[in-house]
Amino acid sequence: MRAEGASIKQAAAQVGVHPRTGYDWDKGVRKIGNSRLYPDGTHVRYTTDMRISRADVAVLSTLHPRFLSIAEREQIADLLRQGASLRQIGWVLGRAASTIKREIDARSTNGTYQPYTAHRQWAASRARPKPAKLAMDCPLRREVIGLLQRRYSPRQIRQTLLKRFPDDPLMHVSHETIYQALYFQARGNLRAEVKNALRTGRARRRPQRRDEAGQRRFVDEMVMISERPAEIEDRAVPGHWEGDLILGAGNKSAILTLVERHTRYVMLGHLPAGHDAVQVRDELVRLIQTLPEHLRGSLTWDQGAEMARHKQVTIATDMPVYFCDPHSPWQRGSNENTNGLLRQYFPKGTDLSVHSREDLEFVAQELNDRPRMTLDWDTPAERLRGLLIPPTPEGVARTA
Repeated sequence: MRAEGASIKQAAAQVGVHPRTGYDWDKGVRKIGNSRLYPDGTHVRYTTDMRISRADVAVLSTLHPRFLSIAEREQIADLLRQGASLRQIGWVLGRAASTIKREIDARSTNGTYQPYTAHRQWAASRARPKPAKLAMDCPLRREVIGLLQRRYSPRQIRQTLLKRFPDDPLMHVSHETIYQALYFQARGNLRAEVKNALRTGRARRRPQRRDEAGQRRFVDEMVMISERPAEIEDRAVPGHWEGDLILGAGNKSAILTLVERHTRYVMLGHLPAGHDAVQVRDELVRLIQTLPEHLRGSLTWDQGAEMARHKQVTIATDMPVYFCDPHSPWQRGSNENTNGLLRQYFPKGTDLSVHSREDLEFVAQELNDRPRMTLDWDTPAERLRGLLIPPTPEGVARTA
C-alpha cells in the first residue's frame, strides 16, 4: 500500500494497526517484547531513565501517542520562539491549547521552555515502579508499626504523627497509605499478622454493612429514648452514658460496657459468672458509684432482659435509664462502636470469664488513651480529665 502511494495513516487504518506501528514498519523497526530492533541491528530496550542521550530520545518519545513526544516538545519550543499563540501551536501539533498551556506552565525553567529538560522531567515523573512509602525500613515505618501494635487505627496513626512531627514531612503518611500497605501484605505470608493489626480482623477490604441482629423486647415499664431531653441527644452536656453487654462463648460470660457520650470515655464491668438482671444491676451500680455526681446524668440501654432491675439501678445511683426502640442499635452509636473496638481484645466465641478485672481496666485504659477524630484528635482520657472537678456556682470562689 505504501508502494502504491498510500500514506502511513491510511495504510495503518486499512490493516487495523496504530499509525505509530505503521511508522515503525515503514522504517523497518521491529518491536520485540519491551524493546525495538532497528534495521542497522541496534537493539534498544524501553526505559524511563532520565540519563538519556539524543539517540535514546526517539525511543522514549513513542511510549504512547497521548503523551507529548520529544519531537513535539522541540516544535513547541520553536513555535514559541516564533511568537505563535497557544492555539496556533495546538493546531499545528493536533493538540488542545490547554495541553500546550499545561506543558509550558509545568515544564518551563526560569520562564524559558526547554524541550529536552521538559522531556527529562516528564520521564522522571513516570518512573515506575516507585518504592512504596512504607515498604522500606525507615523511621516512619517503625513508628507506624509501633502504633499498630498499640492498636491505633490508621487514621489515629496519621493524626498522631502529625502532632509528634509537625515540621517533618518525611514522618507524615495518610491513613489510606497505611491501609494499602496492610492489605498488600495480606496477599502473601503475612495474612495472620495483618488480621491482628486491624481491629476488623479482616485481611481484605469489604463493603461496610450493619448486622440486623434482633433484640429481646423489655416488657416492664420503661422510659423510652423519645422522652430523653434534647441536651442529651446533641452531646452538648457531659455525664450521659450508653451501655450494653458483649457476650462470650455460648452466652455464658459477658463484659459490661459503658461509654460517655460527650467524651467517648469507656468503663468496663466484670461479669465472669453470668449476666442476669441481678448481676448486671450490681456491677452497673458499682461502676456508676465510682463517678462524681455531676457525671451521673443518664444511662441509655437497649431492651435486653438484663435490665429488668433498671428501677433499682436508678434508685441506687439517682441516674435515670432510657431505653432504645427495638432493633435500633444506632440509637446507641457510641456504645456500638466501642463494642466493635473491644472485639479486637475479646473476639467473638471466646470465654470472657478468663479475663480478670485488672485485664478489663487495662483494656479500658488503652481505649481511653487513643486519639479520636470526633474529639479533634484528643483522647477520651484528656477530655474527661477536665470534667472531673464539678463546676462551681458563678461568683463563688472554690476553697481548698
